[in-house]
Amino acid sequence: MALATRLANLGTETAFAVSQAAAEWGSKGNRIFPFHLGDLNIPTSKNIVDAMNRAIADGKTGYCPGAGIPQLREALAANISKDRGLTYDASNVVIQPGGKPVITKFIQTIMNPGDEVLYPNPGYPIYESQIEYFGGIAKPYRYIATGTGFSIDIEQIKSLITPKTKAIVYNDLQNPNGAESTDAEREAIAEIAIANDLYVLSDEAYFEMRYEGKSKSIASLPGMAERTVILYTFSKKFAMTGWRLGAAIAPKEIADVISKLNTNDESCTTHFVQYGGVEAITGDQSATPVMLNTLKQRRDTALELLRQMPGVKVHTPEAGFYLFPDVTEAMANKGITDLGEFAEKALHATGVSFCTRRHFGRPQPGEKEQYIRLAFSGIDNSDISDGLKFMGEWIAE
Repeated sequence: MALATRLANLGTETAFAVSQAAAEWGSKGNRIFPFHLGDLNIPTSKNIVDAMNRAIADGKTGYCPGAGIPQLREALAANISKDRGLTYDASNVVIQPGGKPVITKFIQTIMNPGDEVLYPNPGYPIYESQIEYFGGIAKPYRYIATGTGFSIDIEQIKSLITPKTKAIVYNDLQNPNGAESTDAEREAIAEIAIANDLYVLSDEAYFEMRYEGKSKSIASLPGMAERTVILYTFSKKFAMTGWRLGAAIAPKEIADVISKLNTNDESCTTHFVQYGGVEAITGDQSATPVMLNTLKQRRDTALELLRQMPGVKVHTPEAGFYLFPDVTEAMANKGITDLGEFAEKALHATGVSFCTRRHFGRPQPGEKEQYIRLAFSGIDNSDISDGLKFMGEWIAE
């Protein structure tokens, strides 16, 4: 018997493959410094945990509405509206078992087989995977290195659009490179979407994970709310990665379809978990600034040590918990030409485990620089210090 042919188009989140390699090396008695996976080793706030436990004790263990419990939809609509200067109500909010399902359901809702969808590369690998799995044509757009980070190649995006283009995936505060759009860049993306009648998936997973500045949503720009689906997740801001709780914030006609997909896919997001989400949105917020301060200390420690490494260049992201160093010169100094080999040798020589640019999409034509991604969300400051000192010594050899 043969399996479905479309499975050949199904990708994966490649950071988990790096986790396996690190675990195997660690099982041999080696110390591992885990910079590879964007998980948080910071516990969920007690008030959120207590709210979930109360919900279980109160019998909230059965089915609930496929679109989510009204209390959470209403709370999230009010929160999103306030933070982004928009006007949403509960009908625009569809609760999900995590942020990731929003990608899949957005694609299923707006794309037919053969349609084109533009997506960031390097970028979160599930975008490309889901576009191709559902029969679309995934068209990557690139970033250009600047003196302070990365910017989207707007001219390339314009050149990629054809009559078959249906949507663009836009990840401001980007994973893996930490890029944040300027107002001008965000407005340029909006102008392209409106001029070509495109839907936009605005992945705002790191919207609240800021150390400096203030986040803005493309949905807030004129003419964009009616064509934009916001991906919201509780995973980052509230340290709830394993809870699997998120939401699609969408125009009502799209929200209604996503709700129907919920019923087909999982019936509903776990009932009692949603009460933890209500508490996260409406309850005591004091844990978030403490977490952000911890993450900022980790970021700054990592930046200081990376900038001491010969041949390594890295910019300072104002949000998220990823660093995207350019290691082109360091690799050349080590006599290493393959990025995968560089990562493997670094792991075996120093215990430092990280993803590379290749884990975030196939390199585009003309790429010469070599990048790695370091996540500082799941590793304590002391281990960041030890691991990157070992790595710096190895690079300097």
